[in-house]
Amino acid sequence: MSQNVTQKLIASHLVSGKMEIGAEIGLKIDQTLTQDATGTLVMLQFEAMGLPRVKTELSAQYIDHNLIQADFRNPDDHLFLRSACQKYGVWYSRPGNGVSHPVHMERFGIPGKTLVGSDSHTPAAGSLGMLALGAGGLEVALAMAGEPLYLQMPQIMGVRLINKLPDWVSAKDVVLEMLRRFDVDGGRNKIIEYFGPGLDTLTAMDRHVIANMGTELGATTTVFPSDEAVYTFLKQQGRADDWVELKADEGATYDLVEEIDLAQVVPLIAKPSSPGNVVPVREVEGNEIYQVYIGSSANPGLRDFAIPAMVVAGRQAHDRISFDVNPTSRQILENLAETGLLADLVRAGARIHQAGCNGCIGMGQAPATGRISLRTVPRNFAGRSGTKEDAVYLCSPETAVASALSGKITDPRDLDMPYPHFAEPDEIKINQAMLMPPLPESKHIKLEKGPNIKPLPLFDPLPDNLEGKALIVVGDDVSTDAIMPAGAKILPYRSNIPEISKFVFTQLDEDYSSRAWAHQAQGHFVVAGENYGQGSSREHAAIAPRYLGLRAVIAKSFARIHWQNLINFGVVPLTFVDSADYIHILEGDILALPDVVQAIRSGKQVELINQTKGETYRVEHALSDRQVEILLAGGQINLFRKRLAI
Repeated sequence: MSQNVTQKLIASHLVSGKMEIGAEIGLKIDQTLTQDATGTLVMLQFEAMGLPRVKTELSAQYIDHNLIQADFRNPDDHLFLRSACQKYGVWYSRPGNGVSHPVHMERFGIPGKTLVGSDSHTPAAGSLGMLALGAGGLEVALAMAGEPLYLQMPQIMGVRLINKLPDWVSAKDVVLEMLRRFDVDGGRNKIIEYFGPGLDTLTAMDRHVIANMGTELGATTTVFPSDEAVYTFLKQQGRADDWVELKADEGATYDLVEEIDLAQVVPLIAKPSSPGNVVPVREVEGNEIYQVYIGSSANPGLRDFAIPAMVVAGRQAHDRISFDVNPTSRQILENLAETGLLADLVRAGARIHQAGCNGCIGMGQAPATGRISLRTVPRNFAGRSGTKEDAVYLCSPETAVASALSGKITDPRDLDMPYPHFAEPDEIKINQAMLMPPLPESKHIKLEKGPNIKPLPLFDPLPDNLEGKALIVVGDDVSTDAIMPAGAKILPYRSNIPEISKFVFTQLDEDYSSRAWAHQAQGHFVVAGENYGQGSSREHAAIAPRYLGLRAVIAKSFARIHWQNLINFGVVPLTFVDSADYIHILEGDILALPDVVQAIRSGKQVELINQTKGETYRVEHALSDRQVEILLAGGQINLFRKRLAI
């Protein structure tokens, strides 16, 4: 039977279940990726499992998010992660070496392999013909322990690409076109696989841009074939021997099919404050801007910096603009310097920052209040930039650099110059000096824990009855950034759950944490609209509310990773059978789930009682038998420890 690339990847790693839409499948994981904003918890969780070393083919830990050393907390955590890598057999990418996704692609990505990462943009590696999935940290820790990754078999959506992109239009505009068509939830429960003759015009790094932001569509992951473009990339990286051809069979089909004529794509831009709020640049051109930011995991390739450098050569950025350039890896920074392109950027007024996530995750580079910031990053959720009243627009490097020169949003096609086509060099400077390989023997290694690293909280099993207040009621598309904000003030507490829990929901309700703490012993509920928990994979958005007493979330629908994170920490995720019931629950209503343990064990539907109003609603769960056991045990770690003790 003919198979597409996704089916081949899943079939070759399937350890349980069947490839039937909606069925739970278990996948063997070859590689794992962690970064410092989530990796500290991963390493603490791996320590709690009591295993001596990872069991994957390769695991890598990157220091790319929390690079600002304003006090002891980030440096202490870097030392902890270094010691954990040495102890458990993990590659360690030092601070300043670069963003996890492009560095992993440069040095470790292999076609045909599976990768799971504690970062929601891990699907970027799908650009190499990998099955790359973002997940909560606990699932990554389990994969490091040799456990399968479980998920519900999604639909496979084939996107056929034809023709070639015009000048001044690039891969970022392609994924923005997908977001214009499908918004931030159009990819939920889907794997997006790109195919068709248009692929021949896209480099591996172009594909990285598209695969990276498939996450913003809510997609489970994005997949590309491993073809000549992937071979060319791996050869350039000195890893031609890692190439394996992986293409869809003749006659392969998809559950859904979409087509994009690349020749018809125009410069696009996502307005505040959602990646799905996409319009042509023409609709907003002329608006005065404050900042232009080039870099991030969403536009990490050498060409994404080379094109802007070639555009600004001999010119100056507008005097009002903060022109921020964030090299995505030290290797790219070195090659920019080697070619003279870095000098062109510096002369044009660019502020060159260290290789890392930086302002994308709110670590510095915050824009002025209410002023427009054009960024090549993947997300523009409100406040994520570090400025509460921000106005972040997402765009391509071409649109960004054209706007940097004019001081206003500018369609790059209006620049008075020919398009500077950039050809990737056959050979580049390879830099892996800041990657530390695993030690061959590590029994003697001690974990280095600074004062900010606190033990993981232990949670009790699910009680027979749940009763408590609906402490907060939120709307549609609430992101994990809104639940557990990022930024330089908060993320340094990522290894300190009691402290970071003080910031839960602060962007929506500054009093939530104090109210939750007052109800911690009894427990409370959160009520939400569609696509609850979209965005980042950070499990702090589940574990911190659970620490404050959250026992159940009742929503119209959930984003995949956050739904699993809630289960992993013993929070009951339920959806309304009739979504109209959502409007009947108000903040402060007393809710109850009587006999919830028996109800969850015996079927999919559960009764939710609103004691304040005297109403009963039908809610349901989509848990597998395996997930039911995790939930009832109070979380994944409890169950894992119990299993090891038997």
